[in-house]
Amino acid sequence: MKKSVIKTNAIRMLDSKKLNYNTYDYSATSALSGMEVATALNKNPKQLFKTLVTIGKSGEHYVFLVPVDSELDLKKGASAVGEKNISMVKSKDLLDLTGYIHGGCSPIGMKKFFKTTIDESAKNFDVIIFSAGKIGYQIEMSIDELSKIITFQLSDIVEENGNEEQEDY
Repeated sequence: MKKSVIKTNAIRMLDSKKLNYNTYDYSATSALSGMEVATALNKNPKQLFKTLVTIGKSGEHYVFLVPVDSELDLKKGASAVGEKNISMVKSKDLLDLTGYIHGGCSPIGMKKFFKTTIDESAKNFDVIIFSAGKIGYQIEMSIDELSKIITFQLSDIVEENGNEEQEDY
């Protein structure tokens, strides 16, 4: 386990569970989009996941992690969580809902836990990288370690050939 200089909710939770992870600090760069972050960290964009928060027709919220070079397929996402349809939560609503701001949303340490689905491509990597809960910082860990702190399912949730940026990362 590598101790981080920055302490976000997500990192404090990982430390409290004594989980193995690494952090990356790209705060000195101008990287904003997921692809820019992958470039700044010199990492494979398929291994770097953005955190997307959605709301279903039922009113329930869901979290999805998809590679930064992909786009969430809303129909596949809805099917994965048993909803008729889902839509993205507006950026202005993220802080009140999750405790995180647009661009710094981590699947760990939200105000409330929401059903989480990670694109099945995550199993192709020993570790995946995702937001540490603050813009400029990322966490790298295995999905096995991640499963010790949050409950999630793996599912095919990305659009075929999708390569546009979506609202959150």
